Amino acid sequence: QVQLVESGGGLVQAGGSVRLSCAASGLPFGSYAMAWFRQVPGANLDFVAAISESGSSTDYLDSVKGRFTISRDNAKNTVYLQMNSLKPEDTAVYRCAADPDYGSPWYGFGKHWGQGTQVTVSS
Repeated sequence: QVQLVESGGGLVQAGGSVRLSCAASGLPFGSYAMAWFRQVPGANLDFVAAISESGSSTDYLDSVKGRFTISRDNAKNTVYLQMNSLKPEDTAVYRCAADPDYGSPWYGFGKHWGQGTQVTVSS
């Protein structure tokens, strides 16, 4: 049974930082591309960042480039999202996803999904 469990969310002030983690189990982690998406109530699920199986390739939503960094530790079966210079508009539930194939368009990504972790950025 595949499980993706996110952690690290919470309340942070604008300009602050948060690091999200997503621990994976039940799948060959090193063979899966990983990504982070986010969603606010009543809106679509938006792509945030993705990383290839080896970690050699990454992609980001334009509005988070230079502020967010996605990384992975295949020995720990974990993917991370370091979020710096946070803005109130970054407030959302952040979910990680796993897929055997890395590459855009990202709207089709995600064979497996986590439940999500809330990040709230106060102004």
